[in-house]
Amino acid sequence: MLPAVNRKLLLGLEVLGSWPIVMLAGVLHTASFAPGLAWPLQLLALAMLAHASWDETPGRAARQGLLFGLGWLGSGLWWLYISLHDFGHLPGLLACAAVLLLALFLSLYYAAALALAAWLRDRRPAMQALIWASCWLVAELARAQFLTGFPWIASGYAHALGPLSHWAPWIGVYGLCALVGLFAAGVAAALRGSGRVLMLVLLLIVGGRLFLPLQFTEATGKLRVSLLQPNVPQDQKFDAELMESNLEKLVTQIESARGQLVVTPESVVPLPMDWLLERYPQQVERLKRAADKHPLLLGTFLGNERVGFVNSLLALGTAQPYDYGKRHLLPFGETIPTGFAWFVHALGIPMDDQGRGQHQRALEIAGQRVRPLICYEDLFGEDFVESVQSGPDSATLLLNVSNLAWFGPAMVQDQHLQFSQMRALEFQRPFIRSTNTGATAVINHYGRVIARLPAEMRDLLEVEVEGRRGATPYARWLAAVGLWPLWLLALLPLVLAWRRRRAR
Repeated sequence: MLPAVNRKLLLGLEVLGSWPIVMLAGVLHTASFAPGLAWPLQLLALAMLAHASWDETPGRAARQGLLFGLGWLGSGLWWLYISLHDFGHLPGLLACAAVLLLALFLSLYYAAALALAAWLRDRRPAMQALIWASCWLVAELARAQFLTGFPWIASGYAHALGPLSHWAPWIGVYGLCALVGLFAAGVAAALRGSGRVLMLVLLLIVGGRLFLPLQFTEATGKLRVSLLQPNVPQDQKFDAELMESNLEKLVTQIESARGQLVVTPESVVPLPMDWLLERYPQQVERLKRAADKHPLLLGTFLGNERVGFVNSLLALGTAQPYDYGKRHLLPFGETIPTGFAWFVHALGIPMDDQGRGQHQRALEIAGQRVRPLICYEDLFGEDFVESVQSGPDSATLLLNVSNLAWFGPAMVQDQHLQFSQMRALEFQRPFIRSTNTGATAVINHYGRVIARLPAEMRDLLEVEVEGRRGATPYARWLAAVGLWPLWLLALLPLVLAWRRRRAR
């Protein structure tokens, strides 16, 4: 009886394998991320893809992966159009083409993964589910690490809240990618008469929610912070005629802050510090006086034309000199990939080829240790995991400063906030964010947003944050061996399937 029911379900779901529906499933996948945080949509969309590609040839499965990726990444990264067209001054059609080409390139990871799953197909539904999930994980890891990595809205991020979030301190965001891939493949296998994989995943989800230990860090005291949101429009940020008035507003806002640490957004002073001292000495003097009362982390540029300008946070008013420079640079915006200088220069992006910061030290302030990250860096927990180990030098608080005015207020701010929520979950550290136009917010060590300023509003967020120390299981194994355990977890079933295929 059950096989007959499953055959009817399969026949009824055949339409899900049509290519337009697969692309729409990719769009549905995007809808599961911030701002909606509708994580069930993510599971549904991925299950639709697993079902659609299950019995396909490698070529057709590759097309399914490509179309799903285009729907997902095209709709999830559309805001890049704003930076390319509105600020890079590319014609509309060229800007659209550039976004689609990026989505197409990133979709190739998923096309290759699904083609491999089809080529290694096993007649046993449970084994095929494991192969499919392993291929999905390989695609996510490859996108995160190859060519400097671009893991924006990786599938695990949809679960920064919800029942799967309890696994984040144990397996991190890419472990969650594996888990949701296994769920999707389990649904496809269940429709074909084998519910064992799906039952296993459901047990892991429920068991994680009910039985996993979740407390790995302890409180270290509180810190009062003032987080600035200046709301300077991007088309005014580098305008020489408006530079002085914008700087005057910034200094006035800093002078009104009352925290034990005042934080400004990324590049809030869009000039190298030496130039600022030379051109606006009065404002610099006021900044120093304000910092003598309330220590300040100022977003600026350090370095010079010879060694490269470094996107930095400079501490003023602290007991010890301190500056932090961005280390993981954004391709096309802060570092120029080989062969693309003509394209980047045509966009007219200021500071388009920057130097890199050199250290990961935390700033010690009022008994807490604050680990800065600048914009894009908080997507790469593996880069700064050494900062969140146990010990006296461990960071007790994570900080991100950003300027997302390049991309408008819709979607991108909430997506970036979601990434910070995942880092807070993985490392059980509170996470504070100071941004130019949003999302300026405070996240507790459970990944929940406890305070946030409205987007595109000039304001100051005054809040008290409780620092944490200690290391999660994920932080410990990630610091010891990196992401290799997940690579091995993904590749082992594929090697076994390949050997079985050769033996046929």
